[in-house]
Amino acid sequence: MFTGLVEELGKVKNMVRTSRSVRLTINASKVVSDVKIGDSIAVNGTCLTVVAHGDDWFTADVMPETVDRTVLSRLKTGDKVNLERTLRVGDRFGGHIVSGHIDGVGTISGKNTNDIAVIVRITAEPQVMRYIVEKGSIAIDGTSLTVVEFGNDWFTVSLIPHTAGLTTVGLKSVGEVVNLEADVIGKYVERLMGFSGKQPEGKENMNAEFLRSHGFM
Repeated sequence: MFTGLVEELGKVKNMVRTSRSVRLTINASKVVSDVKIGDSIAVNGTCLTVVAHGDDWFTADVMPETVDRTVLSRLKTGDKVNLERTLRVGDRFGGHIVSGHIDGVGTISGKNTNDIAVIVRITAEPQVMRYIVEKGSIAIDGTSLTVVEFGNDWFTVSLIPHTAGLTTVGLKSVGEVVNLEADVIGKYVERLMGFSGKQPEGKENMNAEFLRSHGFM
């Protein structure tokens, strides 16, 4: 599990492609300081397993499913990527729950400033937009951000100068693509409200009527 607080920007050192997968080597410093083979590192929000490492690099394999669902296969040597190690017991939880499993790909469709804030507009697919709520959380390239406003196929986030300068979200331009992971809490709520299986005697299904009758809506 991750928090969406990017620890550092790494740089793509090498990419070896097969017919369906990619072996990715990334230059880094902080996230490899205590890394072991088998550890997980989020690369642009995608949970990858370390298969080799050195003093200033690590290698991970990107499987066909991940290639199909993320923007990692579009990376090039020299590209910068967001990096975060997994959350450890006792760490401060500063962002939101990020699993590292990407829901879809979005496109940066607008970018402007409001005083010191950088406002980024993302166009996204329905499977992501269904979980977008105002002031809710969204992970963009693994960066935990808050939704400012949204429409049918777009939403905006506001970046503080620190985030704008030290993450790919701030560095990418209009037209570039990003990984998107919706808040897992929304997915569980949707699943519970749509569940119609047999309940233990005396228990009710959780649905819109249940929530209304108990004062949640």
